[in-house]
Amino acid sequence: MNKPLLITMGDGAGIGPEIIAKAFRDAPAELAGCIVVGDVATLRRAAALMAAPLAWPVAHLDSLADASSVPPRCIPVLQKCELFAPIPYGLVSHLAGKAAADCIVWTARAVLAGEAAAMVTAPIHKEALAAAGGWVAGFAGHTEMLQAEAAAFLGQPVSAVPVRMMLANDELKTVLVSIHMSLRKAIEAVTFDSVLQTLRITHQAVGASLGRAPRIAVAGLNPHAGEGGLFGSEEQRIIAPAIAAARAEGLDASGPFAPDTVFMRARHAPGHAGEFDVVVAMYHDQGLIPVKYLGVEQGVNVTLGLPLVRTSPDHGTAFDIAGSGRADASSLRAAIRLARQLVA
Repeated sequence: MNKPLLITMGDGAGIGPEIIAKAFRDAPAELAGCIVVGDVATLRRAAALMAAPLAWPVAHLDSLADASSVPPRCIPVLQKCELFAPIPYGLVSHLAGKAAADCIVWTARAVLAGEAAAMVTAPIHKEALAAAGGWVAGFAGHTEMLQAEAAAFLGQPVSAVPVRMMLANDELKTVLVSIHMSLRKAIEAVTFDSVLQTLRITHQAVGASLGRAPRIAVAGLNPHAGEGGLFGSEEQRIIAPAIAAARAEGLDASGPFAPDTVFMRARHAPGHAGEFDVVVAMYHDQGLIPVKYLGVEQGVNVTLGLPLVRTSPDHGTAFDIAGSGRADASSLRAAIRLARQLVA
């Protein structure tokens, strides 16, 4: 890439800075051209955890243009948040929430302005965002924040920039109709329009990466996909009509299928070619549990529908092990690799 790939620090009290430091140490070729957007002192603390065999120095950048002057075997960091000192590990902090949000917004704007190729986001803590108050507390997570930034950049209302979450690894991809809301509200969010919109976004985004129309399987909402209406009517009243409308538009969508078997049918495993390229799931846990069960270390979160490329590890801040040096950077590295592929 001719432009840098930006990595946001995430919540400084979690494992985000640590996995960033580990990724630079363990895979310098993969991290070539990457710049961290965060707090220099927090990254230096994380790099110190990597003391064996040698801690990597952190280079303080004043601008993206300074990246070309950074020597090899350094972690380049743009200071784009205000922290008077690193946040104690494992602590929910309004300061950490505000700092994480500031880095996300600055990075999104840089990518939207064409100053960077893509963004990879380290994990944030939703309680810390809420504790930050003000504008930060108005967002449940990355997805909603990036949607708002994209809408502002395009000069459109947020409703005109629909986005969806996709979780992916080498074996399975799943896209969600609803994201961060209670299960009760998620069921109410299963409407004809939301399902059809999800199918359109999935077709466009996954098709762009595959270079062909993706085979989309649609999971039902109820056990056995409603069993002909015995266990619920949403499949008959909402989901099936949305699939029919998508097929009328030329999308290769099928279902609704029983949620307890469709993910196995779509999985691409050794000796088993999946029947589908991606599964559209009706709510958060229905779609994310199967992918995470296959291995958190390789899962990548991708936001579909944005006018920018954003990927993320599929795990959280892991406050319980933050600062111990035990965090695994595999998912972050997978997110960086996928971001490069999507930009290409």
